[in-house]
Amino acid sequence: MDNAITTVIDSIRKAGVHIKERPSFEVQNIVASAELGQPINLTSVVITLGLERVEYEPEVFPGLVYRLTEPKVVILLFGSGRLVCTGAKKREDVEAAVKKIRGELQSADLL
Repeated sequence: MDNAITTVIDSIRKAGVHIKERPSFEVQNIVASAELGQPINLTSVVITLGLERVEYEPEVFPGLVYRLTEPKVVILLFGSGRLVCTGAKKREDVEAAVKKIRGELQSADLL
């Protein structure tokens, strides 16, 4: 993370902006992608996981939106078996979310 901050600061300085000291930063949102290794039937996922936390309108967006409460993240799940996790503040949240959805899909024989 330090290298990324240093790179941004250097770029801003090269653009002519004076920066006295190193700014503080806080991670607000991590976006990560993962591969489940096989195609997923999203209609079956909706039926299995229920409508409380799932949004799926294939004519509007090709992915299924799954809102987890713990960790509090959003998973975009695609029929290809790929997923995108958004809203995490720590790497551990991403790992826990992927593990959780993989477990739920496996227990429902969808993976």
